[in-house]
Order: sequence, then C-alpha cells, then structure tokens
Amino acid sequence: MAMAKRKSSKSASERAARSGLNGAACGCVPGAGAPSGPVRDGVGPGAHAVGVDVAIKASNLKHLRRIEGQVRGIAAMIEEDRYCADIIQQAAAVQESLRSVAKNLLRNHLTHCAAAAMQADEAKRDDMIEELLELVGKVAR
Repeated sequence: MAMAKRKSSKSASERAARSGLNGAACGCVPGAGAPSGPVRDGVGPGAHAVGVDVAIKASNLKHLRRIEGQVRGIAAMIEEDRYCADIIQQAAAVQESLRSVAKNLLRNHLTHCAAAAMQADEAKRDDMIEELLELVGKVAR
C-alpha cells in the first residue's frame, strides 16, 4: 500500500532561484570543501555543507558501517528461511539506526547551515524554514 508523496509548496528549483545561484537556502557554497566533482546550484545533490561536525561525521560513518553488516545479516537470514519475526526485528533495528544517522545529519544541518540562513535575508530564512519543515517531516516518519 503506497502513500502518495506530498508536494512541497516550493520546489527545490524555486528555492534555488529565490536564494540566488550562489548557494543554497542554508548558505552552502557550491563546491566548498570539495576537491572535485560536479556541483549543482547549491541546492540538492552535489551541494556541500557549510560546516561538518567531525564527531557527528564519525558517528554517522560508524552507524552506516554497522547498518551494512545488519543488512547483510538480514539477507542471510532470508536466504536461510529464518523465522519471519526475527527478520522483522532485525529490519526494525536497521530502520532505527538509519533514523539515528538522519537525526545526526539534521543536528549538523541545524548547527551550521540553518543557523547561517536564519541570520541571512528574509528570502533565505523563509527558504530554510520550508526546507526544515520538509526535513523534520521526513525524519519524523
């Protein structure tokens, strides 16, 4: 049973146009801190964070490595025809670990990107508020 995705009142392209082509609503500078690679106009895939908390990054990488192992374990359980309830329990553990990563990323985004945007002009603040509402909705699911 699939649920229809809710459309945001403002698309990413509208936010990008509104905040200018120099950066995202959060003030991220395209390519900042990146050695190479294509960068879109500061919003969405290819954009880079204003700042990255080293402890949060390390924690996220640790969680993601653990998740990789858990997912491989789930695949093995399915191949071995293990008890469904055991597999479901492991899948729930993976989901919780992913939520933890998302919350850490949101913490970093609030600390660096959102804080900078809230001090910027009204358009950037409005764009950041919309972005945060969307992100919190996704993390809270």
